[in-house]
Amino acid sequence: MNAPEKFHLPDVQAFADLRSLAIQQVGVKGLRYPMQIEMASGEAFGTVANLSMSVGLPPEVKGTHMSRFVELLEGRKGLLTQDGLFRMLEEMLLRLDAKSGRIDIAFPYFIRKAAPVSGVESLLDYDVSLVIEKTVDRHPELTLRVVAPVTSLCPCSKKISEYGAHNQRSHITIEAKLNSLMAIEELVLMAEEEASCEVFGLLKRPDEKWVTERAYDNPKFVEDLVRDIALRLMKEPRIVQWKVASENFESIHNHSAYAEIFGTNA
Repeated sequence: MNAPEKFHLPDVQAFADLRSLAIQQVGVKGLRYPMQIEMASGEAFGTVANLSMSVGLPPEVKGTHMSRFVELLEGRKGLLTQDGLFRMLEEMLLRLDAKSGRIDIAFPYFIRKAAPVSGVESLLDYDVSLVIEKTVDRHPELTLRVVAPVTSLCPCSKKISEYGAHNQRSHITIEAKLNSLMAIEELVLMAEEEASCEVFGLLKRPDEKWVTERAYDNPKFVEDLVRDIALRLMKEPRIVQWKVASENFESIHNHSAYAEIFGTNA
């Protein structure tokens, strides 16, 4: 019986292209895949990641080999660390015979938190991305991105009101291009510590009192949030470039307040 894998089939992707146009990124997008991510404790966190993987294509090559991106994932074993992501990029470039490439891994991440008074524990979810990219003339660079939900309370509302103040849930996004490894939890902590108050998955009545009063005693505008976090990012030697944004989902308006700031560390 003839084996199909022995048949000679033309490799159309490898044909020459005569249009003289290089492609900066070509690959797969929206690929969902189960992964084990390294936590700050060194333990494994299981999640389902959404991946985009691409390489640069020379002008003389017609197409890349799309199946090799999935083969790379299928060949992986064990925990994905930030160090391992560099090796994953190197293997991708080798498999695809490319000089530049990018891997973008986005996934939900959960941190177990204890309520401030009762101590009851619950999980809180965060959106996290790891992006590693190599261009032709630069070494690979790793960017860590987290989106942390927090509470913000309006200083103006507190100042002008005889009692109470309006507050909102805010999403703080921090992007940090790294020159050495940094845990996801470290960026999350920056966002939560600089907010009016952090949020929790589960609270009892004494905890609700605590978080309400904590936010009231620590009012911040959206501008305050991004500036205070930026000051901490600027002092971090492991960060080369950074960006922080906050979207405050207003409780007295049908629109959000937004601020964004970015910079480069010397």
